[in-house]
Amino acid sequence: MTKLFNELLLGFLLLTVFTQAQNQPAISEMKWGADFNIHITFSNDSSSIHDVQALYHSSSENNFSNTQATYYPVSLDEDFINSLKNRKIESFVDEDRDSTETKKHEKSQTLWSAIHYDIGGGWIHFINCLVYSFEAGYLSLTAPLMLRPDSDWKPSPMTESYKRTKAWEYYAPVNQKYAIKEYKIKEKKNELGDIPYLPVQFIETFTNTSQKEYSLLTKQKQLHNKAIIDMVKLLLGSNYLGQSQIDYISNAVISSVLKYNVNNLPSVIIFDDFEAAVAMTLNDEGYQIGKIVFNNESELIQDEIDQRIERMEGIIKHINTVNRNIFEKKLKNYYN
Repeated sequence: MTKLFNELLLGFLLLTVFTQAQNQPAISEMKWGADFNIHITFSNDSSSIHDVQALYHSSSENNFSNTQATYYPVSLDEDFINSLKNRKIESFVDEDRDSTETKKHEKSQTLWSAIHYDIGGGWIHFINCLVYSFEAGYLSLTAPLMLRPDSDWKPSPMTESYKRTKAWEYYAPVNQKYAIKEYKIKEKKNELGDIPYLPVQFIETFTNTSQKEYSLLTKQKQLHNKAIIDMVKLLLGSNYLGQSQIDYISNAVISSVLKYNVNNLPSVIIFDDFEAAVAMTLNDEGYQIGKIVFNNESELIQDEIDQRIERMEGIIKHINTVNRNIFEKKLKNYYN
């Protein structure tokens, strides 16, 4: 009886979350003000103001790699969220109870496969959703399920993995000193796994942050940088994770996405080369451009505006193609 009640409650909650996410306001107007702020007005007459200097800047159209994922800290597209909620509701309604263990095995072989099984999309979706889950507080490296059990056991003979992790309190190296040490060892041994597929700025932020600086990130409200570093740490410890840890992480990510507040849409990225502010989201296919506004737009002729827009659309199309190729390569490697 209790099990049936819990299942009915889960179904009700999923339907409630799905229903509440409908009809979110779209952008009706976006302006680049003389005050160096981006002013956005929504279809429900609400508005928001974004400081240009505080927004994420894309420095050059020539800096995009053909071998590494390009990351933008953008919001999840409403259609992407709703399609995920639909899949979860359908899964709840149609799931064959006898196949539960088979599905659990399919989704949980690795951290990447577990999260990909739940959210779909490509590698860039994995990155964005994990970072968001950390940033929003749904996922924590110091959660109870990430705590390693106390034990006096020592392997005989002493193994290298034991020596490397014996000082870890959690299944991922929370302390920057241990994390950077593990990174350098894995880099030297060519054992970094998924980490080389991360955007370059993730690694730079991680390696250039001391433990003292890391401990101040929450107080300084630099939650995005902390989330980036925590993601690197999580991947550093991914080969030490057990099934309970993988299930916890996967459930935290799917919960954060299902409860994603699409009222926060959109994110604005500054394309410095074009003096443009671009409202962007991440949908099933990749990054999607919404509104575009240019600094000193009144001084530009229409042909110049059209050319800039065409070039930016071309860049985003190229980025999505490269990101998709990286995902397909990872998928091929995973099944090989």
